[in-house]
Amino acid sequence: MAERPVLLITGASSGIGSETARHAVAAGYRVALAARRAGPIEELAAELGDDNAIARTCDVTEWDQVRSLVETSIAELGSVDAVFANAGFGVEYGLLEDSVENWRSMVLTNVYGVGLTIRATLPHVLERGTGHFVLMSSVAGRRVLAGSMYSVTKHAVTALAEALRLEIRDKHRNEAIRVTTIAPGMVDTPFFESIGAPPGWAMEAEDIAGAVMWALEQPSRVDVSEMLIRPTAQAF
Repeated sequence: MAERPVLLITGASSGIGSETARHAVAAGYRVALAARRAGPIEELAAELGDDNAIARTCDVTEWDQVRSLVETSIAELGSVDAVFANAGFGVEYGLLEDSVENWRSMVLTNVYGVGLTIRATLPHVLERGTGHFVLMSSVAGRRVLAGSMYSVTKHAVTALAEALRLEIRDKHRNEAIRVTTIAPGMVDTPFFESIGAPPGWAMEAEDIAGAVMWALEQPSRVDVSEMLIRPTAQAF
């Protein structure tokens, strides 16, 4: 069993994922960093220190890679105490915009990838009897945006979080494992590289990382089911 809690983070190469890793280590966690690109997560692991982090490449849409990530994390760090399913991206708004190939890749990453992350970690978490799943949704997962396939994927994540919570309670009769959905508004991260720069009033990645850690560090009797976090100036 790990001496310190272990947080597994997908999409850890930049933005909210990497900033959450920094916050987690500062709070006493060790982290398993996962992303498709090796360079950024290896650099982040070196920044955080060998005693605090491991980095593994993983495409969350590939079951064998996700399963291997979880097995390696448990073998090297002793357990997975919390999971932050953060990997995802967006495409241009408009049902006649962008390519159908990008649509497919986004749906697989944002929805199927979250499902695979849950499927690979849930048996271990159930065996331990306690743990915490944090799923990255969006304000777009609460409010339908015109012509946004991204919004569709984030509504699916919101539903998946509740499906997971109900399965844990009803099927597995577990009252200790927690499930949280994080639903940010606009955040100034590399996410916007493909869809345009965010406005100057957007939040910073550290704002959402702090919210993730707040949810994780609540007393065991408290399950923060959903956090909707908007910039003060955001209208929708």
